[in-house]
Amino acid sequence: MAPDRPAPTADAARADAFLDLARGLVEAHLARVLPRVGSGAPRLAEALRYSVEAGGKRLRPALALAASRALGGRDAAVLPFAGALELLHTYSLIHDDLPAMDDDDLRRGKPTSHVVFGEALAILTGDALHSLAFETLLAGTPDPHLARDLALLLAKAAGPTGMVGGQVEDLAAEGAAPDRARLERIHAGKTAALIAAACAGGARAAGVEPSTVAAFNAFGEHLGLAFQIVDDVLDETGSAQGLGKTPGKDKAGSKMTYVALEGVAAARQRAERERDRALACLGGHDRDGLLAALAKHVVERTA
Repeated sequence: MAPDRPAPTADAARADAFLDLARGLVEAHLARVLPRVGSGAPRLAEALRYSVEAGGKRLRPALALAASRALGGRDAAVLPFAGALELLHTYSLIHDDLPAMDDDDLRRGKPTSHVVFGEALAILTGDALHSLAFETLLAGTPDPHLARDLALLLAKAAGPTGMVGGQVEDLAAEGAAPDRARLERIHAGKTAALIAAACAGGARAAGVEPSTVAAFNAFGEHLGLAFQIVDDVLDETGSAQGLGKTPGKDKAGSKMTYVALEGVAAARQRAERERDRALACLGGHDRDGLLAALAKHVVERTA
């Protein structure tokens, strides 16, 4: 008989319940905006849906929805942005898994896009998701000023000073001796920028003042660093079944990580400190504690 598992804490149960709710909202939206299989270029439509509908935590759109709700915003105002976040994130995963990048054959528990559809179509699928993210955000957000601000936020987070720039630095640092300042720049770009944009975008969609948007952006920056540190720990300690992707890739690829810099235990402690810094940015804006519950989930997750 398997040993009894400890009952989830109230925060963990709340985070899980909200992630389930957000996943349902976002996946219903994505089902509407993705091209139907058999339409347009049929093989491309199939590839798009294969990667987007493969599952995943949908953490970034969930954070956008949670940030908006914390500030009294409406789900309808932020949902096109939340969907765009997931489309953009999925494009980044497809390209990240390519042989020229991390060369992985497993993602979200399924064969990666290039394994199923070939390398050329995987590249084009990522390109299409990048375009579709902005198309659906701009077309689906009725307020033109809000649409412009959210599109600018997303573009900056994804571009040369954000996700793509961080990924370039990550590749350039392979095999180099771990350096704390360089490592933080890499994590801030390749992971934290998009998570910060999710939180800031949720705040902006709620119509709050710029100082509050900036506070939510800072919350997301620290939370994004915590997320990536935990990801690095799980790459060292997790299994393919639990993670849905191939573990041990960081060490095999001589990646620069906090685990390589200071070990698993110290890296976990660093993630907890980043979570605490994130929560300190919220001030009194997390009155119902949902963002705190999600931040704890990020650090305590096992997959």
